Amino acid sequence: MDRPWIEAGLKYATISKHDLPCLLVQRTARLRGGPNLDTRFLRYLIGSREFTQHIHAITTGTAVPHISGKQIKDFKFLLPLLPEQKAIAAVLGALDDKIELNRRMNATLEAMARALFQSWFVDFDPVRAKLDGLEPFGLDPDTAALFPEHFEDSRLGKKPIGWQVTKLDSVLAVLETGGRPKGGVGGITSGVPSIGAESIVSVGVFDFGKTKFVPVEFYEEMKRGHIESYDVLLYKDGGCPGEYEPHVSMFGDGFPFVKCSINEHVYRLRTNDHLSQEYLYFWMTSEFAFAEMRIKGTGVAIPGLNSTAVRSLAVLVPPPTIVEAFTEQAAPLVSRILSNAKQSRTLANLRDTLLPKFISGEVRAPSAVLVEMNGVI
Repeated sequence: MDRPWIEAGLKYATISKHDLPCLLVQRTARLRGGPNLDTRFLRYLIGSREFTQHIHAITTGTAVPHISGKQIKDFKFLLPLLPEQKAIAAVLGALDDKIELNRRMNATLEAMARALFQSWFVDFDPVRAKLDGLEPFGLDPDTAALFPEHFEDSRLGKKPIGWQVTKLDSVLAVLETGGRPKGGVGGITSGVPSIGAESIVSVGVFDFGKTKFVPVEFYEEMKRGHIESYDVLLYKDGGCPGEYEPHVSMFGDGFPFVKCSINEHVYRLRTNDHLSQEYLYFWMTSEFAFAEMRIKGTGVAIPGLNSTAVRSLAVLVPPPTIVEAFTEQAAPLVSRILSNAKQSRTLANLRDTLLPKFISGEVRAPSAVLVEMNGVI
């Protein structure tokens, strides 16, 4: 399980269950516990605030921050007895295991919803089955009856007869960016979270280590950019020169925050009555939409999508009854993803609250002793 460090110079603390056939690069250190130091406990030790402060104290004022093996070993800490080390690692590890389980579950839930979207609105499996005189696989008779039996030509290629292909603009109720105070948000450590392009990854995914803030007063005066539950968020611009790679996300139900905003590099999208937010998310993350966004976002001087380009994107609009049938199946999956993500955030907060108490000795075995890392690894 990887845990991000706070500063750029300290990247990741990770533990492998097996020896790996690889060589370490110069900027990577490998640590392994000795007879008196449990390696899993060591993994949390070097992820602690105390160890981070030790490293920061060493590198402060240096032109090119770096640390040596000896400096790592100079770190002093309270060493519990080995059984307690294992118990501490087991408690923290159980929290990390549940967080990882939620991550894998969310990947499965999103894949399930995406597979349904792909089948109905990209591959048109129910329509193809009826065209071949077959019953659509996995659909009840009422749902199967919603799909037509023939195709017609469109700018997307063959599409079910009667379904519409239109510009995204015709199905949007909201398309807007947010903003930040003049001078940026550097140095602002509290207020209302402000979500930027780096946080647009996927539904229910957010790196809290990258959280930035705007002052409460600025947030309250913003005329646009306040995130609402189940907003679809689109990476607006940036990336490598001459290349635009779309990123789309969806937040909601209090994840990642009950109240937050977006900055000027992110669009938030909400549909009108023609589609649902779930349909919009999976359409915007479809291969067709990604391909069109890459073309429109790359063929400009500064890679990215202006609002006119976003509004001009093509979207397939099925009849309302089919959108509703899809949403009835997809919405519970998306809701579960967001619920799991919220739970993982709570578990991570608990882990990060317990960790310094264990490491500092506030919660420890009476026999813990002060040692240097040099003596135990």
